[in-house]
Amino acid sequence: MPKNSKVTQREHSSEHVTESVADLLAHEEPVDYKRSILNVTGEAWDKQKDGEEELDAENRPAWNSKLQYILAQIGYSVGLGNVWRFPYLCQKNGGGAYLVPYLVLLIIIGLPLFFLELAVGQRIRRGSIGVWNYICPRLGGIGYASCLVCFFVGLYYNVIIGWSIFYFFKSFQYPLPWSECPIVKNGSVAVVETECERSSATTYFWYREALDISNSISESGGLNWKMTLCLLVAWSLVGLAMIKGIQSSGKVMYFSSLFPYVVLVCFLVRGLLLRGAVDGIMHMFTPKLDKMLDPQVWREAATQVFFALGLGFGGVIAFSSYNKQDNNCHFDATLVSFINFFTSVLATLVVFAVLGFKANIMNEKCVVENAEKILGYLNTNVLSHDLIPPHVNFSHLTAKDYNEMYRVIMTVKEGHFKELGLDACLLEDELDKSVQGTGLAFIAFTEAMTHFPASPFWSVMFFLMLINLGLGSMIGTMSGITTPIIDTFKVRKEVFTVGCCIFAFVVGLIFVQRSGNYFVTMFDDYSATLPLTVVVILENIAVAWIYGTKKFMQELTEMLGFRPYQFYYYTWKYVSPICMAVLMTASIIQLGVSPPGYSAWIREEAAEKFLFYPTWAMAILISLIILASLPLPLVFILRQFHLVSDGSNTLSVTYKKGRMMKDISNLEDNDETRFILSKVPSETPSPMPTHRSYLGPGSNSPMEMSSAPNGRYGSGYLTAGTPESEL
Repeated sequence: MPKNSKVTQREHSSEHVTESVADLLAHEEPVDYKRSILNVTGEAWDKQKDGEEELDAENRPAWNSKLQYILAQIGYSVGLGNVWRFPYLCQKNGGGAYLVPYLVLLIIIGLPLFFLELAVGQRIRRGSIGVWNYICPRLGGIGYASCLVCFFVGLYYNVIIGWSIFYFFKSFQYPLPWSECPIVKNGSVAVVETECERSSATTYFWYREALDISNSISESGGLNWKMTLCLLVAWSLVGLAMIKGIQSSGKVMYFSSLFPYVVLVCFLVRGLLLRGAVDGIMHMFTPKLDKMLDPQVWREAATQVFFALGLGFGGVIAFSSYNKQDNNCHFDATLVSFINFFTSVLATLVVFAVLGFKANIMNEKCVVENAEKILGYLNTNVLSHDLIPPHVNFSHLTAKDYNEMYRVIMTVKEGHFKELGLDACLLEDELDKSVQGTGLAFIAFTEAMTHFPASPFWSVMFFLMLINLGLGSMIGTMSGITTPIIDTFKVRKEVFTVGCCIFAFVVGLIFVQRSGNYFVTMFDDYSATLPLTVVVILENIAVAWIYGTKKFMQELTEMLGFRPYQFYYYTWKYVSPICMAVLMTASIIQLGVSPPGYSAWIREEAAEKFLFYPTWAMAILISLIILASLPLPLVFILRQFHLVSDGSNTLSVTYKKGRMMKDISNLEDNDETRFILSKVPSETPSPMPTHRSYLGPGSNSPMEMSSAPNGRYGSGYLTAGTPESEL
C-alpha cells in the first residue's frame, strides 16, 4: 500500500482520518480478491484462466455499425415464412380482417418478448446459455434447449435453401424447364409423360425432376444426388458466412437483408402491371369480419408472430450480445418488429398480385376447355342451340358470357347437369385455392412466372431472393448455436463453426433421400413448435418472476438512460405469460386433435394423398419433442439437488482501476454509496443487492454478504471485470 495513503497515515497516527470512497478508489492499488486473503472459496487462483476471462470481457467482438446490427436482426427475423406462410394465413383467416388479430398479438406478445430478449443479451453480453445461467441457474436448461431447437431447425431449413439453389441454376434457360410437360417416346410414338399430363408441368417438375419423390416415408429410394450437391453448396455458404463470426456474417447481411426488398418491390411493380393483379389484391384484403371471432384464427396469428420474430431460438440474444451497453434496444425492438410486419404485408401484396394474374390465366383456360365441351354437345344435339344467348360469340368468349351460358344450361338441364361435366369457371374459386409453403414457392409461383415476359430473369430473381431470405435466417439460427457454445466452452470459433456445418450436412442427408421431403415436413411440424413455446414461457418467468420485473426495469433504466413504458412491466409480468400459456395449451390440443401424418405424392395417381406416420416415424417424432425439451428438467434437477455445481460458491470480486476510475470525477458526496452498487450513478438506487466490505478488527466477520442470491449463479458478489457484473 502506498506510504502516503490515508490508510497508512491512520496506522501511524492517532489523528482521526476521514476518507471517502472516491479517495480510497483513487489512491489504492486495484485489489483482486481472487488473489488476496479475502478469497473465501478456498480455490487456487489460476492466473492464466483469470487473464483469459478478463481478455474475453474486454475484447468481445462488436458490430461495425448500428446499421449492420439492424440488418442482421431484420435478416434473421424476415425469412421464408414471411413470403409463403403469412399470405396463406391471411387468405385462410379472413383476408384483411386477419391483420387485426396479428397486429394486436404482435404488440402484446411479440414486441415485449422481442424487447426482453434484446435487453438480456445486450446487458449480460453472452449467448443464450450464459444469459439464462446468470439470470436463473436452475433454468439454465433454457439455453441448451434453444441450441438443440436451432440445430433441428437448421437441419431442414438449409435443405429448403438447397432446393432454391437447384431452381436458381435451372432458371438460366429459355423456356423454363417447368413450363411444359416432357415428351417421352413409346416405341415410334412420342407422348406426353403420363404423370405430368395428369397433374401439371410445374407440379411434375417439383415432385419428379427436383425431388424425385417416393410414394411414402417408408420408401427411402436412396440419395437424390442433385439435391445432395445443392445441400453441400448451401452448408458451404452458411459456413463461409459464419466462419469469422459477426465479422463475416455482418458483411453478408448487407446484401442478404436488402436484396429481398429490391426483388419484392420489383415483383410488386411488375405484378401490378399484369392483367388480373388487382383482382388478386382485392380478394386478398376483402375482410371477412366473422373470422375474427374464431379462436383458431387467433391461435394461428399468435404462432406466426412467435416464429416470425425468431423468439426462443437464441439468435436474437446472440446478435444483441455484441452491442454496446448503452445501445437503445427498445428502439431496435420496435423497429425490427414493425419492419417484419410490413415486410409480410408487402410479400402478401406481391404474392396475390401474381396469383391474381395466374388465376385469370387459369380461368380463361377453364372457359376455353368448357366452351369446347358445349360446342361438342351442340353439334351432337345433346344441347339445343336455343339455350345459347344470341350475343354469345364462341370465337371471342368472355368469362362473363360463359357464366351466363353456364347458368342457363344448369337451370334447363337441372336433372342431368352433372353428366355434362361442365365447370363453373369462377375467378373466386381459383383465388380461394389455398397454397402455402413449398407448394406456393415451387409450384404456384413458378407456374405464374412461366407466363411472364422474360420469365428466366424473373425466375432467377425470385429464387435468388429465397436463397438470401433463407441465408439471413440461417445465420441467425446458427448464431443461436455457435455464440453460446463458444462463450461457455471457449472453443475456437473457426474450428467449431466448420465442424458444426460438416456434422449438420452429414445428418442432413436424411432430407435429400427420395423420401426426404416427408422428413422436412415432420421436422417442420413437430421439432420446434412445442419446445420453443415452453422455452419462451420459461424465459418470461425467469425475468419477470424470478429475477424480478422491478429490478429488471431499473437496470434497463440505467442501461438505456430512460425508463421503459409501464406497458412492458404489465406485459412481462402478466399478459405475455398468460397468452403464451394459452398458446401452449392450444398447441398441445392441436397436436392431439390433428392426426400425425403427411401429404404423400403418389406417382401412379399423380396426386397427393394423406398418409399416417408409421410406428418408427412416430417414435422419431416423439423423440424430437422430448430431446428438444429434455435440457429444461435435466438442468433443473441437477442444480436443484446440487449434482452439478451451478457456480454459486464462486466468490470473487475484481476491482479494475481503469474501469472504476472513469466516473469518479463526477461523483457527488451523496453518490459515493451508489457508486459501489452501480456503474453509473443515477437518481434511483440500483436494485443490485448491497454488500459490505471488510469492517475492521471490531466486526464479527471479515465480510458480510447479501442473503439474496444474485450475481452469476446466485452469488452475492459480482465480478466487476466481467460483463455479468454490469447486469
